[in-house]
Amino acid sequence: MHRILAIARLTWKSAFRYRLFWVMAALLVAAVVGLPLILKDDGTAEGLTQILLTYALSAITVLLGIATLWLSCGTLARDIEDCQLQMVCSKPIARWQIWVGKLLGIVALNALLLALSGGALLMLLQWRAQRLPPDQQTKLRSEIFVARAAAKEKPHDLPAEAREMTLQWLRNWQAAHPGEKISNDDLQEKNNQFMAAARSGVEEVPSRAWRPWQINLGSLSPRVRSQPLQVRVKFNTGDPNSLSNPGATYHLIWRIGPSDSPNAAFMEETLPPNSFQEFQVPPLFDENGVLTVSCINLTDTSLFFPMEDGFELLYRESTFAVNFARGLAVILCWLTLLSAIGLACASFLSFPVAAFCSLVVLLIGLSTGVLGAVQDQKSIFPFDPSGGKPGIVKQLIDSISVPLFGAVLKVVNLVRGFSPVDDLSTGHSITWGQLARAVVQIVLLMGGIFGLSGVLLFNRRELAAVQPNS
Repeated sequence: MHRILAIARLTWKSAFRYRLFWVMAALLVAAVVGLPLILKDDGTAEGLTQILLTYALSAITVLLGIATLWLSCGTLARDIEDCQLQMVCSKPIARWQIWVGKLLGIVALNALLLALSGGALLMLLQWRAQRLPPDQQTKLRSEIFVARAAAKEKPHDLPAEAREMTLQWLRNWQAAHPGEKISNDDLQEKNNQFMAAARSGVEEVPSRAWRPWQINLGSLSPRVRSQPLQVRVKFNTGDPNSLSNPGATYHLIWRIGPSDSPNAAFMEETLPPNSFQEFQVPPLFDENGVLTVSCINLTDTSLFFPMEDGFELLYRESTFAVNFARGLAVILCWLTLLSAIGLACASFLSFPVAAFCSLVVLLIGLSTGVLGAVQDQKSIFPFDPSGGKPGIVKQLIDSISVPLFGAVLKVVNLVRGFSPVDDLSTGHSITWGQLARAVVQIVLLMGGIFGLSGVLLFNRRELAAVQPNS
C-alpha cells in the first residue's frame, strides 16, 4: 500500500507543480462567491436556492469535472511522454500500483477541493438566508434546508390486474363464440387496453368523487412521524381548455386521517395542474403508523395523478448539513468515474488524443436525449412523414446503430439516475441507500470497467518506444 500512496503523493506534487490546484481553487472561489454576487436573488427562498444551490453547485461540478479529465489525462500521458514514468517503472513497483496510485491521488485532490468549495457554499447559504424576510426564512428552513424523504403508497400490480381482466374477457368471448379461436395479436391488444384501463383506474379521480392514498410509515420512529409532514402532488386534467388557459386552478378538498376517525382534518387547496405543489398536513396516523390522505374532487372534470410522481408524502429524514454532505459524496463518485475515464484513455494514447477521447465519452454520456430518440423511432435518420420505406443502406445502418445506441443508453442510464443538485435544491433527501447505489453503480461498476481496461492497456504498453518530448 505504501507504493500506491507514494504514487498518490507524486500526483499531488504534479498538480501543485503545474499550479492546477491553485487555479482550480481560484475558479471555485469565483464560482461560490463571485457568481452569487453577480446574480442577485429576488428575495425569496426559491430565488436564493436557484442562485446559490443550483447555479453555484452546478458550476462547481462542471469546473471540477473538466479539471479532473485534464489532470487524469495529463498526469499519466505527460509522465510517459517526458520519460518520467520509465524511471518509476524501473523500481520494484507494479504498473497497476502506479495506475491505482494516480487514481487515488486525483480522487483525494478532488475530495479536498470539493470539501473546501462545499463548505464555503454551505456557510454562504446560511449567511445569505439570514437576510431574507422572516416568512421566506421560515419557508426556506421548512422546505429546502431539510432532508425530506419521500414515501408513496404500496405499488399497484397493474400487469396482474390487466391479466385477470383479459382472462375474464377471454372466458366470456369463448362462451359467446364456441369453437372459434382468437389470434395472439388480438389478445395482446386487449391486454394492452385492459392495462391502460387498470392504470387509469389508479390515476383518475372523477368529478365529484374521491380517492384515498395510504402511506405506511410504521417502520419509522415516533419522533420522525411527529415532525412536520408535507404532501407533494402533481396532477393532469381531462379538461381540454386547461392547455389554452395556463392560469387555470382547481378546487380540491383533502381529508387527512383514518377513514373511521371522527377527528380527521379537512383542508381546502386551489392548485394548478401540470406542476408540483406542496402543502403541509397534520401527522394523523392510525395505530399502525399509516397516514390516509384522501382527495375530494369538486371540479367538473376528471383529474389524473400519475403513479410515478403524482402523490408523495415528504417527511424529515435528516438535517440539511448531512444531506449536503451526501450530495457532495455523490458528486465525488462522478468525479471518480471521470478520473478513471481519463486515466484509461491516457494508458494507451498521447495527451491531446486522450483528452479528446475523454471529452467524447463525456459527451456521449450527456446525449441520452438523442440516444432515447433513436430508440423511440428505431432509426437514426429523421422521421419521414411520407411513410416511404427506407433504402437498403439506411436499413443496414439502422440494423447496426439502433442496437448499439440501445446498449450505450442502458449503460449510461446505470450512472445517470443520480441528481444531487436537484434533490438539494428541493429539500429532498439523498438517502444512504442512494449514496450506496451511486458508489456501486458509478464507482465500482462503471469506474471498475474503465479501471480494469486502463490497467490492462497500461500493462501492455511499451514505454521504451515512446519518444521523449524535445
